[in-house]
Amino acid sequence: MLTLASDFGSPYPAAMKGVICSRTDARLVDIAHDLPRQDPRAAAFWLRETIPWFPPAVHLAVVDPGVGTDRRAIATRVGNHAVVAPDNGLARPVVRRLRETAAAADSTATEPPIEAFEISIEDPASTTFHGRDVFAPAAGDIHAVGVDAMADIDSLSRIALDACVDIEFPTPTVDDGTICGEVLVVDDFGNVITNIPGDKLGDIDTVGVNDASVPVVETFDHVGRGETLVTVGSHGYVECDVNQGRGDDAFGLAAGDVVRVSLGR
Repeated sequence: MLTLASDFGSPYPAAMKGVICSRTDARLVDIAHDLPRQDPRAAAFWLRETIPWFPPAVHLAVVDPGVGTDRRAIATRVGNHAVVAPDNGLARPVVRRLRETAAAADSTATEPPIEAFEISIEDPASTTFHGRDVFAPAAGDIHAVGVDAMADIDSLSRIALDACVDIEFPTPTVDDGTICGEVLVVDDFGNVITNIPGDKLGDIDTVGVNDASVPVVETFDHVGRGETLVTVGSHGYVECDVNQGRGDDAFGLAAGDVVRVSLGR
C-alpha cells in the first residue's frame, strides 16, 4: 500500500499517482488532498492522527510552502512504515506516533528506531511541483524495493534524525485552576481542537472557556441543536464545539489562538 496526502486539491495528485504507477504496482490510497494549505503544523497533526491506523505502508505527504528552496526532501523509516515528505517538520510527529504505536502493539518489544534519509534533488522538471518530480519518484522507488531496503536506493543518503526539522505541539499550562492552551486545528465541521489533553478535565461537568460557561459532555446530543459544548475528541484532546453548528464561529477561535479553560465553573 502507498498512501498520499497533500494540500494540492485537484488535479495535481493525479500527476503524482501517474509517476508512482510507472515505477511500482502499489495499491494507492488517498488520505486527503485538502489538508490546510501551506500549514505543515496542521497537516502534521492530521497525519499523526490518521497514518498510524494503516497497516505497513509507504506514506507520501506533501505540504510544502518551501518548494523550490534549499529545504531538503527526506524519507523516514520506522518499523514497516516509511514516510516521504519535505524536511519542514511534517514527518516527525507522524513517525514518533508510529514508533509509539508499534511499541504498544507488542508490550515485550522496545520502541523501534527512526531512521532518516535525504532524497537527492537533481534537476527536477520544475521548481514548483516537487510532489510530482521529487517525492513521488522516491515513494515509488521505496515501495518497489521494500521499506527494509531503503538504504540500497541510490537516491537516498542516510542522515541523522536530529538534523531534520521537527514540529512539536505546544504543551498547555495550568495555573490556579485555569488551563491555558492553544487551538491546534479546526476541522471541516468547525470543531475547535485544542492541545489540552482530555484527562485534564477530570469529572467536572461545566467549564469556563474564555469566560463563557460551557457544559462538558460525552456526545453532541447531550445539548440542544445550536448549543455550545466541550468534549474530548477521538484524538484525546479537548474540543470546543457546537451541536450541529460551528464551534469556531460560536467561540470566536481559530488555529493558533489561545484558549483558557477554567475548571472552577
